[in-house]
Amino acid sequence: MAITGDDVSLDQIVPVSRDFTLEEVSPDGELYILGSDVTVQLDTAELSLMFQLPFGSHTRMFLQEVARACPGFDPATPDPEFRWLSRYRCTQPQSQLPTPHGWNSAPGTWPGCARIGGGSSHFDDLRPNGKGLFVDQSSWGQDKPEDLLPRQNKSKSEITDMVRSSTITVSDKAHILSMQKFGLRDTLVKSELVQREEDYTYIQNFRFFVGTYNVNGQSPKECLRPWLRHSVEAPDVYCVGFQELDLSKEAFFFQDTPKEEEWFKAVSDCLHPGAKYAKIKLIRLVGIMLLLYVKEEHAAYVSEVEAETVGTGIMGRMGNKGGVAIRFRFHNTSICVVNSHLAAHTEECERRNQDYKDICSRMQFCQVDPGLPPLTISKHDVILWLGDLNYRIEELDVEKVKKLIEEKAFQTLYAYDQLKTQVAAKAVFEGFTEGELTFQPTYKYDTGSDDWDTSEKCRAPAWCDRILWKGKNITQLSYQSHMALKTSDHKPVSSVFDIGVKVRNEELYRKTLEEIVRSLDKMENANIPSVSLSKREFCFQNVKYMQLQVESFTIHNGQVPCRFEFINKPDEQSYCKQWLNANPSRGFLLPDSTIEIELELFVNKSTATKLNSNEDKIEDILVLHLDRGKDYFLSVSGNYLPSCFGSPIHTLCYMKEPILDLPLETIRELTLRPLWTEDDGSQLENPMEIPKELWMMVDYLYRNAVQQEDLFQQPGLRSEFEHVRDCLDTGMIDTLSASNHSVAEALLLFLESLPEPVICYSAYHNCLECSGNYTASKQVISTLPTFHKNVFNYLMAFLQELLKNSAKNHLDENILASIFGSLLLRNPAGHQKLEMVEKKKAQEFIHQFLCNSP
Repeated sequence: MAITGDDVSLDQIVPVSRDFTLEEVSPDGELYILGSDVTVQLDTAELSLMFQLPFGSHTRMFLQEVARACPGFDPATPDPEFRWLSRYRCTQPQSQLPTPHGWNSAPGTWPGCARIGGGSSHFDDLRPNGKGLFVDQSSWGQDKPEDLLPRQNKSKSEITDMVRSSTITVSDKAHILSMQKFGLRDTLVKSELVQREEDYTYIQNFRFFVGTYNVNGQSPKECLRPWLRHSVEAPDVYCVGFQELDLSKEAFFFQDTPKEEEWFKAVSDCLHPGAKYAKIKLIRLVGIMLLLYVKEEHAAYVSEVEAETVGTGIMGRMGNKGGVAIRFRFHNTSICVVNSHLAAHTEECERRNQDYKDICSRMQFCQVDPGLPPLTISKHDVILWLGDLNYRIEELDVEKVKKLIEEKAFQTLYAYDQLKTQVAAKAVFEGFTEGELTFQPTYKYDTGSDDWDTSEKCRAPAWCDRILWKGKNITQLSYQSHMALKTSDHKPVSSVFDIGVKVRNEELYRKTLEEIVRSLDKMENANIPSVSLSKREFCFQNVKYMQLQVESFTIHNGQVPCRFEFINKPDEQSYCKQWLNANPSRGFLLPDSTIEIELELFVNKSTATKLNSNEDKIEDILVLHLDRGKDYFLSVSGNYLPSCFGSPIHTLCYMKEPILDLPLETIRELTLRPLWTEDDGSQLENPMEIPKELWMMVDYLYRNAVQQEDLFQQPGLRSEFEHVRDCLDTGMIDTLSASNHSVAEALLLFLESLPEPVICYSAYHNCLECSGNYTASKQVISTLPTFHKNVFNYLMAFLQELLKNSAKNHLDENILASIFGSLLLRNPAGHQKLEMVEKKKAQEFIHQFLCNSP
């Protein structure tokens, strides 16, 4: 669970006063790993404190802000007393500041860490929690209370020879130059260094092992050496990915699984014995996990490590499908490793394509310099993409596929591979390369054997598990499956690469740097930057709910290097309205260079209601500011087509005509109509009991999808959602033609978009209090406004109908309660993050109504 401000209290307050110092340090004898945690020494007259912060842009920004807050004090000025802090101090003073246990052990050793491979080595992401304990935070936001204790299952030999640090070294000049305090001049130096990189770097090959394994929710039952140690030479880098790590409902809905540590240990124990490895990063999204290790001697050359996740499951969020990625700089080469699990089933090829595109567009990594725009996957020198991509073999029946496999006619079979045809059509993985498939399909087997699927479904074999790459100087040495492992219904796949990495020649680097600095010295800094814009007025026509529109323009710089940034207008908290975004919103331009800026307009649940009511309009002015230069003004205009998405329940009940057939003034009046207003006898009398749009979707699902497997768990297609939305907004329901999954997802998005949830905010806490008491819960529902009560009862009746067909659709009360609990029962505005306890109470509240007759 993510921690919010409500979850913490201040045990220790350290004012930034005259005697305050804060600096990064490195314990004696420690080997540098620029991607690991940052060790910080804090000193004042009263205390000395050493602690760690997680490596990344957030820590870098924090340290920069602290540095900015310490400009020095005038000796004549008395010390500030910080009286305002008194109300935040703990009522019981601490008698002694705790010290992390084991900190003062042998030089170069920290507790809880050890080597991996070649006579053991383990590299846990342990971080001090401020109370003298070290906490495992190697996966994001998934700590349980019992995890807040040191691991006790490590032998004495496993807690020696730790390898950690992210202290800045002289060799990490690119990292230093990215810091804000060095300003425009050093940004220009860095840019010129990038331009002239070939002058001071040479290519050196490093061996990369890339592996992927869908483990089907199983725990490790067999040694992974046949997969991870099959090559004679020890790899320099290991990139190991898993899918379906845990298939339990707890993992899906609450991000909680013990299997992360089980598989991490299984991998760490089976790395090549010919080297010692340091774990650089672990990232997990539900069952999708990615591990990155490097040889210990290479750790000093790893920097700028960031990790991100993208869920592409139902409603574009759930992490049962999606991707995780780790990006880092190795020497002077930027590398991004992506592990993805795309949509299943043979007929869902288009959905897989959409998942791929969503991961590419939504996966963004913060840069060390917060003034620079985030990096996308494509902005890297080398991209390694692995995972259960789930592309199948089509147009052949099961027996024909098995016959071709038996004959080892893999190339004949490959002609029918969906990924091959989609890449050829440039629908996905454009510019990527895959090695020749010389091994039999890796899915689907009977667990514990090499026999093809003998279940009732009898899935056709397919090459679901794949590894692709993109970039220069990459040679694939092997690409194979590993039949010896039988834990799962998939077989693991591996590929070994020699990758040419740009390594810096320090002498040539210094020479190049000196030339750049001398050139800059001759530049006239007094010149005022000036740019020209290809366009300053932008009109977005017929904007629709959740349908992206993009307009672009080009900035062409003059002869003076400059920084640009969209800045806030007076009395506004953002440079643009919430439905608009500029990409990139800031950046740096060399002389006579250009950059394309995209203005992205996207209306979602947060902005739709005010656009429906005409309280907000598609109108804005953007201010583009040049550092040391002038401001440029950009005009944005357009029109929004009102939608049932984002409209209140009671408003829709009074709309007997489709929303797009109503005058804008009528929509405005109905949207602004108070929730508890009684009918006034006007033309709005005799409202519908529930919104017609809700009835249309539920009726469609009732007629077509009560036996649909994975309903409300598998996402639909974006194009089909747009079609469903248009049918609802125009009333042309007879033309509705979409998959059951797309209509189901549209229903969930409709409920999520309601500005007042089905169970009103005012009833939220009462519902949580009486969860587990069905009689009291029914009483709370009876107090809801009539339209909301009708919708709740209607939905419960529909879900109970689905449960009557659970033998076919495989739904149960827990799944439906988890999905609908967070939609029907939402916490009041301003407290959007649900605690785990609240999530489970909301689930329990809905669960009661699914298990009891009305």
